[in-house]
Amino acid sequence: MNGLKPKVFVMMSGGVDSSVAAFLLREQGTYDVIGAFIKGYNMDGCQDREAEDARRVAEHLGIPFYVIDLEEEYKQFVVEYLVNGYRNGITPNPDVMCNKEIKFGVFLQKALALGADYVATGHYARSATYNLQPITDNKKQETTYSLQKGIDGNKDQSYFLWTLTQEQLRHCLFPIGAYEKPKIREIAAAAGLPTAQKKDSQGICFLGKISLREFLEQYLPKRKGDIVTVDGVKVGEHEGVWFYTIGQRHGLHVGGGPAYFVVKKDVASNVITVSHDDHLLEQACADIGLVELNFMGMCAIAPPKSIPVMVRIRYRQPLFAATLVADGEAYRLQFDEPQRFVAVGQSAVFYDADGVVIGGGVMR
Repeated sequence: MNGLKPKVFVMMSGGVDSSVAAFLLREQGTYDVIGAFIKGYNMDGCQDREAEDARRVAEHLGIPFYVIDLEEEYKQFVVEYLVNGYRNGITPNPDVMCNKEIKFGVFLQKALALGADYVATGHYARSATYNLQPITDNKKQETTYSLQKGIDGNKDQSYFLWTLTQEQLRHCLFPIGAYEKPKIREIAAAAGLPTAQKKDSQGICFLGKISLREFLEQYLPKRKGDIVTVDGVKVGEHEGVWFYTIGQRHGLHVGGGPAYFVVKKDVASNVITVSHDDHLLEQACADIGLVELNFMGMCAIAPPKSIPVMVRIRYRQPLFAATLVADGEAYRLQFDEPQRFVAVGQSAVFYDADGVVIGGGVMR
């Protein structure tokens, strides 16, 4: 480093978590800290307010601050992914895709090109590294990288980071992963950060106060189809299967009697199946296939054929036991106990007994 401090670009979203991440790194004195706000796609203008909050925090900390315009990349990698997912009848996860393609994809590459050694975020997760013994005397010892769950079980965000590769993890810092959220608020208040009392954001970030239905209607055409019961009796019509989600009961406009729930969607026939019995929503699944797998840590070097794991198939869900099994060129998760609410298109993330991320994949 020629005596210079390593340079870290902190992705500052305008929220309290990334604000404290920047503060902690500056306080360490180890790094040359630079704040950066990613300008993505935004529908209701709230992004401008978030950028201003991030700028105010950077000014308070006395660090440089830049806005990086990635709107076109965001449309390409996140918006199109979300629209295509609903068009095909699956449940996409835009947070995972944003981390993969934008924050730790395009932004990381731009930061490295500008001289950064690391990028940092306000994710509640922790880095983990492993040293592998050399195979021969002539081979250098290798380091592999992984993630651990954040200390705060209510805020742990490792679920959204399973796509990170060894090369990406090598350049990542997660300064707040060893803290619980109340402590982050306390640190922010003590440091006088402008975002100390700011509420956490909810929902899909780029929509703001725009509903998912309103968003999808800009990209997907209305297409009338039948609403039928599980017995095949037509009880109404809808405006396009892609505008509805499994479990939905509002907005069906099917009158009379107890509420109906969407229990099945058929994109090909444009038919929605409904039922009064919400227990049909909870039909259990014993195993599921996975695609687009990514392994971390030791498994990144030697992917397993079969391994017991702890799994999470939706954010904040308690971990449960399963076995990850190679199935030809793909993998399957075999659950020790059948699981409800398994959504095709969502992520399954697997951990070891110590909370270290083994890897993840998309359920199919």
